[in-house]
Amino acid sequence: MRFGLFGTGHWAGGTHGAGLAAHPRTDLVGVWGRDPAKAAALAEQYGVPAFDDADALIEACDAVAIALPPDVQVELATRAAEAGRHLLLDKPLALTLDDADRLVATAGAAGVASLVFFTQRYHQNVTNFLTATAADGGWQHAEATLFTSIFQPGSPYAGSTWRREHGGLWDIGPHALSLILPVMGRVTRVAAMDGPRGLVHLLLNHDNGATSRLSLTLDAPSGAVRRDIVFYGESGIETVPYGNDTLAGAFGTAIDQLLAEIDSGTRDHRLDVRFGREVVAILAAAETARAESRTVEVPVQPSSTS
Repeated sequence: MRFGLFGTGHWAGGTHGAGLAAHPRTDLVGVWGRDPAKAAALAEQYGVPAFDDADALIEACDAVAIALPPDVQVELATRAAEAGRHLLLDKPLALTLDDADRLVATAGAAGVASLVFFTQRYHQNVTNFLTATAADGGWQHAEATLFTSIFQPGSPYAGSTWRREHGGLWDIGPHALSLILPVMGRVTRVAAMDGPRGLVHLLLNHDNGATSRLSLTLDAPSGAVRRDIVFYGESGIETVPYGNDTLAGAFGTAIDQLLAEIDSGTRDHRLDVRFGREVVAILAAAETARAESRTVEVPVQPSSTS
């Protein structure tokens, strides 16, 4: 499977590029980036051409791997889907619900396979935990506390403009939701409140009457970094484990699962663009709730893209 890599940053080179170069069933055919010099350097690292024109790289491949800011990603992914290219994307899918809906509709009409790399969901121990926990049922509440500190000197994400602008809600919020939704079910309403140092709190209602609470920041004090996701219910208290595979292993699993979708002709992966859109809908509702200091209903996915 010929892949084109779109992006030149730390995640594009160290995760997407490395994973594609190492996989036995993928052929990395080129790199495109918004900075031609960085694209040339990354392409040289992997021994492939650098493309000046994104559409030329789309034309040269069978599938795209995109590691770019979400507003850039969604435009390229939509063009790739229109051209019949399969999609290996990053979270969040987009920064607006309209853009996410447009990509979902385009991918559905084109019949392409798609997968969004919610990193923890590609670790087998996490998958096993979520499957067992969802089967237990009776969960009344979930809590996620994700305090990270990415703006410290030396961090590969310290210069990320989109992360500084959109904060933890859009960067690590998708990770939390990707672990909560399989157990707690669809979110119907969202309330939100801001705190210091980019902190945002979300309170979610699920369609079964359960609730969840998310507390997120990218700018926690270095001594307050924390990651906990916990379910409370009839079965007691369960804490989501951290993935026990390497990052390269998780990305390799993502490639395997996308190729399986392509080989089988199925288009029902649990983490495809439709799930990515579900996450964007919650985040967009949270943005409205923050701005207007009220609870906001989460739009249901259009039936034509279900």
